[in-house]
Order: sequence, then structure tokens, then C-alpha cells
Amino acid sequence: MAVGVLAVQGAVREHLEALQRVGADAQPVRTPEEIAVCEALILPGGESTTIGKLMDRYGLLQPVTDFVASGKPLLGTCAGMILMAKKVGAAGEDQPSLAVMDITVERNAFGRQIDSFEADLDVEGIDGPSIRAVFIRAPIIMAVGPEVQVLARHNGHVVAARQGRMLALSFHPELTSDSRIHQYFLSMR
Repeated sequence: MAVGVLAVQGAVREHLEALQRVGADAQPVRTPEEIAVCEALILPGGESTTIGKLMDRYGLLQPVTDFVASGKPLLGTCAGMILMAKKVGAAGEDQPSLAVMDITVERNAFGRQIDSFEADLDVEGIDGPSIRAVFIRAPIIMAVGPEVQVLARHNGHVVAARQGRMLALSFHPELTSDSRIHQYFLSMR
């Protein structure tokens, strides 16, 4: 399975390595043509405003929107989740967005960089022990639409959700050696 990782900014290498561990043909993608040939796509964590502006500058917003409309799986982690959201809290109102998933998110909901943390999560659809989740300046999902399934919460806040073949995570599964989230994502096709 050819899986692209949007490679304009963020945790690209880490996602590529996680995908390779689960046997995916993982490639960094930077152009509309590279996105079009992927069977699944990941929007990595990083800085959502920067990623959104670079996507806009390089003409990638519409190709990713078209990718989602074609029914192919899309995973957004942290900043990627923010870019997927139909609504972003006041701090992100002026940033470019894909607006493809019926969620409302709040950026940096757990605090600044110094407030980053790890936690064990039970994620619906993932068998075995809890997932170790790494939260770095993480957003949360404040509201979900009727088609969105909540997969995990941390301290009452929604931190993982799925809508059709879209998966949005507040945390960074690529920063641990546990590949179950990436395996789950690949099973969504």
C-alpha cells in the first residue's frame, strides 16, 4: 500500500519509520502529483499555521481535499488534526484549513511546550494494552458532528476521533515504538 506523508514541515521522518515497521510503502509527498498516487495520506504534527500556509503556497489544499473526497484514508496527528477540522478555536481562525472533518478543535489546549506530557490511553478499535500517547502542545476536540466517532479521551477531553476514513489524533503515535495506531489507520481502506 502506497502511503504518503505530507512533507512540508513536522514529524515526517517519524511517520515514515512507523509506516515502514508495519510494512507500508511509505513516501514523503510534496506535490499534487505525488498526493494523487497515494492510497492513504498522513498529515503530521508540527506547526499547524506553518503547514497550512505552506500547503496553500504550494497548491496542496485542494489536492488533499480531493483526496479525502475520493474516499481514501487520511490521518492527521496534532497539527494535522487541526488542519482537518471544520472549525478551529479563536487562536486558529486566520490559518488555512482543509475543513474536511466535522470536528471543532482548540489549539494548544493542554498548554505550552513545557506542559507536554505522556499518558496511557484506551483507544477504541485498538486491541491489547493501553496506547502510550505523547502530547506536545496538543489540541483537543471540543465538539464532534453526528458522523464522528469518538475513539479516546484524556481527562474528559476528546483526543482521538474517526469520521469515515478520516482519523484525527491530538497526540503523536509516531514518537513511540508502538505501531498499532498506524496499523489501525492502514486497515481503514
